[in-house]
Amino acid sequence: MSEPLARVRSTNVARPKPAGGRSRRDTGIDKWPVPQLEVFEPGPHYGDGGGVVGDLVGDTLHHGGANKAVYALSRSQVEHWEGELGRALRDGQLGENLTIEGLDLEAGLLINQRLVFHPQDRLVQAPEEDVVLEVSVPRTPCHTFAIHMAVPGWTKTFAAHGRCGIYLRVITPGVIRAGDQIEVLPPPPHDITMMVAFASAMGDDEAAARVVAAQCLPQMYQDRLRARLAAR
Repeated sequence: MSEPLARVRSTNVARPKPAGGRSRRDTGIDKWPVPQLEVFEPGPHYGDGGGVVGDLVGDTLHHGGANKAVYALSRSQVEHWEGELGRALRDGQLGENLTIEGLDLEAGLLINQRLVFHPQDRLVQAPEEDVVLEVSVPRTPCHTFAIHMAVPGWTKTFAAHGRCGIYLRVITPGVIRAGDQIEVLPPPPHDITMMVAFASAMGDDEAAARVVAAQCLPQMYQDRLRARLAAR
């Protein structure tokens, strides 16, 4: 296996707060750093909860389930928004469970590519302690995110940037700690990055056609794109 290429800067879980607007539920969008995350594979459907012990998934109609088990964002993207908004943003403030350094999540990884998380302080190889996550589906910003950020037009602004982080499914459960190294395993046999998948979700028909042809997303997502293209 190749040498680790990146590391976990921060592991983050929700501090529940009211979602705001007309909603009476709590939201888990506001995440704060903790020493470690315990990740597991939740049930397959929205409403089955997320894949992080102790983390809240408030919107059970659109979030949770095996394909949205863990959300990761690059620290470089957090810093991009610090510059755009003119204010400091802590790790987790944009809703991510994992804040990553040294890896281009959206353009450098392919859908279904796997990442191995190695404890940084391990003196001997112990693969049974490694956690394996797999690049899954795009994150699309929602109204709750906009209320949380308190920025007019935030969902459109965040989406237009095209680098919205990645959802991950849990292949091998376990504990991920701040400072863990990340090894990128060999790519799957297609060329669909998360940026392409996100563009397809945002209405780019050329990107959607590529995703449909690659058959790399879960069936529900593939069917949505196929139906949209057929209706053109």
